[in-house]
Amino acid sequence: MEQYRFCPLCGHKLEVRHLFGADRGWCPACDFIHFRDPKLAVGALIVADGYVLLVRRGVVPRKGYWAMPSGFVEYDEQPRPALTREIREETGLEAEVGRIIDVYPIMDTNKKGAFLLFEARIIGGELKPGDDVSEVRWFPIDDIPWEEMAFPQLKEALNHDSS
Repeated sequence: MEQYRFCPLCGHKLEVRHLFGADRGWCPACDFIHFRDPKLAVGALIVADGYVLLVRRGVVPRKGYWAMPSGFVEYDEQPRPALTREIREETGLEAEVGRIIDVYPIMDTNKKGAFLLFEARIIGGELKPGDDVSEVRWFPIDDIPWEEMAFPQLKEALNHDSS
């Protein structure tokens, strides 16, 4: 969504005003100000016994490509519980989310924000593809399908040099 045209609180037409250092939609009827907040996504680097857990994306963007279990943080969630939920939804597995590895920019044309990559370890569940993935699989670290990866974060996280 580029910008609101009408106030989501009262329905009045928004005006553009320079507020808090930027041009923003402002409602003259109720004083609502539209701040365009960044999206927050989380992902898990799950490594066990020399294998890394990957999911084949079943949705756009990059449908059919491999990725780490990941997804967007919902409005009422914190990052670690959101990632625990995403891992369960995508893989059928229960996980314990550990330390943050790094923060990466999201540069999608429709969604600007940050991607938080965490370490995680499996503590239970049954491996099965979930709602928005078509396959879930453990790959030997030395045999990751680099050419079929949806996003570059895994390569960076594992300090892999493909040259």
